[in-house]
Amino acid sequence: MKYVWLYIIAIIASLGGLLSGYDTGVISGALLFINETWILPDTLQGFLVSSVLIGAVIGAATNGILADIFGRKKIIMATAVIFILGSILCAFAPNVYVLILSRIFVGFAVGIVNFVVPLYLSEISPKNLRGTLVSLYQWAITAGILFSYFINAVFAQAVYNWRWMLFAGILPGLILFVGMCFLSDTPRWLVSKNRDKEAVKVFKKIEPDIDAKKEIEDIRSTLDSGSEKKFRFKKWMVMPFVVGIGIMFAQICTGINTIIYYAPTIFKTAGFDSNLTAIYATTGIGIVNFVMTIVAVFFTDRLGRKPLLYFGLTGVMLSLFALGTSFAFADILGSGLKWVAVGSLITYIICFAMSLGPIGWILVSEVFPLKIRGIAMSICTVSNFAFNFFVVGSFPVLLHRIGGAFTFWIFGIVSILCIIFVYFFVPETKGISLEQIESNWRRGINPRKF
Repeated sequence: MKYVWLYIIAIIASLGGLLSGYDTGVISGALLFINETWILPDTLQGFLVSSVLIGAVIGAATNGILADIFGRKKIIMATAVIFILGSILCAFAPNVYVLILSRIFVGFAVGIVNFVVPLYLSEISPKNLRGTLVSLYQWAITAGILFSYFINAVFAQAVYNWRWMLFAGILPGLILFVGMCFLSDTPRWLVSKNRDKEAVKVFKKIEPDIDAKKEIEDIRSTLDSGSEKKFRFKKWMVMPFVVGIGIMFAQICTGINTIIYYAPTIFKTAGFDSNLTAIYATTGIGIVNFVMTIVAVFFTDRLGRKPLLYFGLTGVMLSLFALGTSFAFADILGSGLKWVAVGSLITYIICFAMSLGPIGWILVSEVFPLKIRGIAMSICTVSNFAFNFFVVGSFPVLLHRIGGAFTFWIFGIVSILCIIFVYFFVPETKGISLEQIESNWRRGINPRKF
């Protein structure tokens, strides 16, 4: 019970994931009906889906410094407002080009929230609960995806169906804004701004038994170590960026958002005969994604980051090869293809949801030094959306030009490379304080020996 306020704060802040999840999931169903309003070629269809990532790159690139200047809380609240306005613009778009511009605006909010919420959660979390609490963000993303799938199903047969689907994005925006009104900023950011008295109050609220003054001394010693008036990039900082950007590559380039964005399209390609049936099948995927993320929430701080990554990546790799093989032998499978596709996608989602999904964000929130954490996470988030833009934008073209088999086999090969990367370069951060992680990097300790 002593952590009750900590959990309340973490749950409210993690609701930022609803924004990212809703935007990710809603376009999958809306796209089927947008194609009925305006007949779109493969390239424009891919750009419409991936256009949100242009805004996301801009949002992530420009707000790392702002989060360090104005604080994590204010940036999260501003993000909620931007998302609400963007959802309204999308719903009333008179043509596909205005819709693309509106999705870029929404993407600006998604880009901000994807780094600032994990940053907020990691900085309020005790070391023994950090993995669990940052995992709540990914759980909120899956909740947002699932909510968007339900919204898609509700409005699938309505007049102006896709417009209602996109307009409903105001709901997660409002929930996040109202919730954040009741929270304070993180103690680590407060200390960095010499607001120690406020930091003490926050520490006492989230960890009643903690020696707040000692915690503040540790944070300040980390801030002061090697502090020059003008910041200089040091050689030891290279490895945190290798880990952060590398894990973002693994999270995206194993194909997750092709599954989330295009699940109904994949199901229709595999043999489901109607938009509504494909949307219902996709809703099942969303439920599995939401439920299996619970595994990471409860076991990341028990089993560690790397064991879950090994297990998850292996399952992702096998399911991608199975999915590709099912498309390769579509003539033999016949009507059974759609059920092989469903089984492969469910296996993929189970393995991703308990590993790369939450652990990717946990790691990027842990591995960077406090002095550059905001801007460094911003850079990693930019890389995430840059990878995402390339993968999501090229998927319809690949599916049309080289077929489902080779497309999913490529993702399977990437998964093998990511397993190798995790083995050699990703440190196990379970149970280590953020200050100790920074100290390990400074001393040049090999990531495999953390």
